[in-house]
Amino acid sequence: MSGAEEQMQQLRSKATELLLREEWRDSIQLYSELIDLCQSQISNTHQHSDPDHLSKLHKSLCVAFSNRAEARSKLQHFTQALNDCDQALQIEATHFKTLICKGKILLCLNRYFNALDCFKAAHFDPQGNGNLDIVNGYLEKCKKLEFQSRTGSFDLSDWVLNGFRGKPLELAEYIGPVKVNRSEISGRGLFAAKNIDAGTLVLVTKAIAIERGILGGQDSAENAQLVMWKNFIDKVKEAVTRCQRTQLLIDMLSTGENEAGLEVPDMSIFRPEIEENRCSNDQKLDMDKILSILDVNSLVEEAVSAKVLGKNSDFYGVGLWILVSFINHSCNPNARRLHVGDYVIVHASRDVKAGEEITFMYFDALSPLEKRVEMSLSWGFNCRCSRCKFEEAVCSKQELREIEIGLEKGVDVGGAVYRLEEGMKRWAVRGKGKGYLRASFWAAYAEVYGSDRSMKRWGRRIPAMETVVDSVVEVMGSDERLLKVVVEGLKKSGGVVEFERAMKLGRGFYGKVIKKQALRTLLEIGINDKGY
Repeated sequence: MSGAEEQMQQLRSKATELLLREEWRDSIQLYSELIDLCQSQISNTHQHSDPDHLSKLHKSLCVAFSNRAEARSKLQHFTQALNDCDQALQIEATHFKTLICKGKILLCLNRYFNALDCFKAAHFDPQGNGNLDIVNGYLEKCKKLEFQSRTGSFDLSDWVLNGFRGKPLELAEYIGPVKVNRSEISGRGLFAAKNIDAGTLVLVTKAIAIERGILGGQDSAENAQLVMWKNFIDKVKEAVTRCQRTQLLIDMLSTGENEAGLEVPDMSIFRPEIEENRCSNDQKLDMDKILSILDVNSLVEEAVSAKVLGKNSDFYGVGLWILVSFINHSCNPNARRLHVGDYVIVHASRDVKAGEEITFMYFDALSPLEKRVEMSLSWGFNCRCSRCKFEEAVCSKQELREIEIGLEKGVDVGGAVYRLEEGMKRWAVRGKGKGYLRASFWAAYAEVYGSDRSMKRWGRRIPAMETVVDSVVEVMGSDERLLKVVVEGLKKSGGVVEFERAMKLGRGFYGKVIKKQALRTLLEIGINDKGY
């Protein structure tokens, strides 16, 4: 055995030992040395024309690339790992281990169709006869995720019916009929490309990075949030360093300045199938810019427009989801989000027309104008949505302000609601305007409808609960507090019509990812007691 062969054998043995011990960085270093040595020997062997020796060297090189790819993938250095896989497959196109490794990397990058091709090729490779169950498992997973990504057909029902126990479901990335465009609200926004029914999925996307923790008392909670924010920044920095595409996507987000000058990106850039080599970005990492981007675009899981499924109520989380960052605030929103594991599921909370901007509420929009103005300023902007503009004109009426002050002082809520309804008649408030004002005073309406005593006194003098709920839903979309009032009313005396109203509200709030049986369980609507 020559000195070079002995050196290669020692490198191979040590690198494999490090790989098995999961010492990824050290194994990558040794495999890199082995690859360099192999390539040098291949170059020399060509000159001596030794076919058997050359074949062994190529086989060693293929395995070295494959193993280095595995180590790099464990560190989530996916671009480099894919390059190694391609190098190995150039030597041996059906190398079983490499096909499996490449397929798993493509799965992590949400490139399901490409991953499916790898697992199909591995399935027919004779080398994999002893691992067919593993390959079949990956094939089924790929087919399911590819179908979800293509159709938006998600079903969380079983997980919900199981009480959100166990690991959250693995979901595919999905982009519905939406596009980014200039927004009259602020900078750029996400818009419906066609009509979208209430409950229909708009987006499903995984966080670039997320940090969670359980908050304690007020002082410790503030410290915990600061620590979490620092950890979150570190995770984003690591994600950007690992992947050029991630850096490109984050770099497109707003820093809160020069909104009008920002480019409107084509939707193709957000689709996972995009090739990595289309994402070359030679810019240096600008941490000041990234910090500004995170300050403007990060989302918290406890936000009022979100529902966190499967997490303890004490959990606090902060994360970055790229396309979701383009969704602006409105006090008459049309979309909500569900947090499931590291994924955000965005769905329409009411019917959305083609060309309409998709909007969330960043804070509690079931509040009077004055409180919403305070909250919007704390977020660093002044809301100019159609509802705020309408209420600014109406709220100059002294009587409306008196109603609000009276409620703060504890006057009879039934009387306040009656006074508001009579006022709207005198002010000639119609259509959506009624929904806007009823939404602003929803807490008072809910208190009246939830009290037998108040309903006995005021029930015939104010609109029926169903009328008020429908008008608020028209401008606000579905909300848990509206849903609660409807479900409580249904439990008391509801029939089929009331049941359907509750289910429609539930679909608007939770989205169509939860089917009818699971939705009934979530809403705690009895199935047998009223024959629904």
